[in-house]
Amino acid sequence: MSILFGTRHTRTNIDGIAKQALETGRTRILVAGALFSLAFLAIGLRLADVTIVKPTGEPRLATNKRTPAFAAGRADIVDRNGVLLATSLNTASLYANPRQILDAREAADKLARVLPGITAGEAMSKLSSDRSFVWLKRHLTPRQQYAVNALGIPGLYFQREERRVYPQGKLFAHVLGFAGTDGTGLTGIEKTFDDTLRSGAAPVRLSVDARVQHILHQELQAAVTAFRADGAAAMVMDAKSGEIIALVSLPDFDPNLPNAIPQKAAFNRTTLGVYEMGSTFKIFTTAMALDSGASKMASSYDASKPIRIARFVITDYHGKNRWLTVPEIFIYSSNIGTVKMALEVGTKRQQDYLRRLGLLAPAAIELPEVGSPLMPSPWREINTMTISFGHGVAVTPVQLAQATAAVVNGGILPKATLLKPAKDAAIPGTRVLKPQTSRDMRRLMRLVVTDGTGTKAEAKGYFVGGKTGTAEKIGARGYRAKALVSSFAGAFPIDDPRYVVLAIVDEPHGNKQSFGYATGGWVAAPVIKRFVERAAPLLGIAPRASDSPEVARILDLKLPVAAKSKTKDRQGSDQNASY
Repeated sequence: MSILFGTRHTRTNIDGIAKQALETGRTRILVAGALFSLAFLAIGLRLADVTIVKPTGEPRLATNKRTPAFAAGRADIVDRNGVLLATSLNTASLYANPRQILDAREAADKLARVLPGITAGEAMSKLSSDRSFVWLKRHLTPRQQYAVNALGIPGLYFQREERRVYPQGKLFAHVLGFAGTDGTGLTGIEKTFDDTLRSGAAPVRLSVDARVQHILHQELQAAVTAFRADGAAAMVMDAKSGEIIALVSLPDFDPNLPNAIPQKAAFNRTTLGVYEMGSTFKIFTTAMALDSGASKMASSYDASKPIRIARFVITDYHGKNRWLTVPEIFIYSSNIGTVKMALEVGTKRQQDYLRRLGLLAPAAIELPEVGSPLMPSPWREINTMTISFGHGVAVTPVQLAQATAAVVNGGILPKATLLKPAKDAAIPGTRVLKPQTSRDMRRLMRLVVTDGTGTKAEAKGYFVGGKTGTAEKIGARGYRAKALVSSFAGAFPIDDPRYVVLAIVDEPHGNKQSFGYATGGWVAAPVIKRFVERAAPLLGIAPRASDSPEVARILDLKLPVAAKSKTKDRQGSDQNASY
């Protein structure tokens, strides 16, 4: 019995051990199955993520209610009429994982044949590196992308990106600037409003008009070519609101090709360049003399002899060698008469007026490329004299246009802007001159075009008024007699100015048509004439008869001639004028 019991006990133990082993194996199989199921589930989710949620490994585009899923992120830029100036397009950029390239040399040769701008050596260098990521070419065209795909080379991939495109080409180069390959604004409006544009909000609407810009660009380029000039700048500004309707700087560049921009072409002469403006500055000297009461329209000054101060001699280009009234001084552009007017205004008041006219501080315009004016320190009497006729202080063209607007629009200094204001928005501005001063200056500026140095700016029926200027440029050893900055600053129609116009030509050379002259009256004034004749109808300004009563009433001013006098020279003596 004891033997039987022991055998049974042993068999029971064996059965228990077998059952336990079986349970353990089953548990292990279940655990392994669960792990394999989880692994396959993870792989399946990843495949779905790659093939459906993130096709070709590209990042999903940010979307919102206003933009569809395929829209580019950077906002458009348009002109005042909605014409497209800058936009973004989705493009494919080619990159490679060199570790997956089977034959780097073969792949490089094939890529060089289908992608312009890439050499076999350059591609070979990238594809044979030990890195896992290299860019091969950014922003391919659809045709180039198709050609690369057709090569069937493993290890090549496409990344969807945005490319900034400028449909108007060079036309607005210095206004818009350009954005880099990563979509960041680098110059111009693109840089100033980078955050706004990157947000993908509504288009940024500028104040410029593409039609007017085209005409101004064409006429300015014609002058640069005809006079073999080094460059030029021009702009059209709303005389009351300060909105810039057109802005051109030459030479210019194509913002669609940012890697091929010459350094000289990248320079914005309209807002960054500072120049001694010559006789166009007499607009402000005459205005401050009249506004301060230092001179009256009937005042006269002795301009019969040059002014000598220390080692300097101030003369007139084509001197009348007699007493001149204020209108004559302005019309004939007398340096001697202008200096004597400035001396009566005084240094302190001169500085104050120039500061109020925005000529002693950088223009607050929406561009990062803004130049600072240059002025003397200390500001002595000799500086007061030379500054009166535009030498000794240098400003930007946009400052000159802004100050001219204040002189002709009734005495309110507008804020120069490249943005189109909202409808019915208040026009910012500061009074800097009396309304009567502005009226007198408009009459004088009209006389410059009808009887003075600016006759070639006359656009029949549009009543242009303004002032010519010719300044010598400063070199290493003083002023360079044959290196001129020739300009014309004015407005039209001058009886009720709507637009300020400015043209500056840098280092022009006289030609047969100008009889060898390269002054503002021969070089810059004709640009204004041709521009106004072409652009005025587009701006809604109809030509009028020269004898129309409303124009005659406002602009009627007979040129007064100073009477000969043997009395003592009194600067500004009203007794010596026949008015």
